[in-house]
Amino acid sequence: MRDRVVGRIPVLECLRAGKRPARRLFLLRNAKDVDDICHAAHGVPIEECDRNRLDQLSGGVVHQGVVLDADPLPLLDSGAWAKGAFPDQAVVVILDGVEDPHNFGAIVRSAAACGANAVVFGKDRSAPLSPAAMKSAAGAMEYIDLVQATNLTRAIDDLKKAGFWIAGLDADADKTIWEADLKGRIGLVVGSEGKGIRRLVREHCDFHLRIPLSGPITSLNASVSAAIAIAECLRQRPPRV
Repeated sequence: MRDRVVGRIPVLECLRAGKRPARRLFLLRNAKDVDDICHAAHGVPIEECDRNRLDQLSGGVVHQGVVLDADPLPLLDSGAWAKGAFPDQAVVVILDGVEDPHNFGAIVRSAAACGANAVVFGKDRSAPLSPAAMKSAAGAMEYIDLVQATNLTRAIDDLKKAGFWIAGLDADADKTIWEADLKGRIGLVVGSEGKGIRRLVREHCDFHLRIPLSGPITSLNASVSAAIAIAECLRQRPPRV
């Protein structure tokens, strides 16, 4: 079973990162500005195709003339992963029921861009690591630990044992993210749009935070909420040298 990576940036980052073997690169015949992708391929077989063939390979995802067959992304088991060593200022993003692949990918992108250590998600009630999710992540899945949990509440408890404080994003919380101390080891729980964080997961959070809004629109997209909260964690940390 192989993953299909679609789009110029996701393909380029997959090749550059070397996190998993690339098997075959499909390029639109006479494609322009693909020298960096071909250079990063390092001898991966390249097949030139017409647009119809690439449309079939991409499964309807916008491919920009580039598709890559690669081994599946490595997923870490939450139980074993939580027993490892974590930096004192580690940030872990925990996704509870984020099933939209575009939101899922965008959150992974924000997490990687802001230096989070991992994204944890449930085995069930979670978006698959599909071409659409990888496209939305813009290559970020190649650079951050992806941790799959059979039981999300147990994974949260394991993080607590490892010294993490767990903060749930909740639009009805009394405290805002600007008022919270998010230094140290932090796990940020992001729920699904509409339903938010499930009750049992919510009860396992140490505290809940909201993003203050002042306009006529009273809610944010899940990926936008996550990005704001992750960026606030980054702001509260010492600059990296």
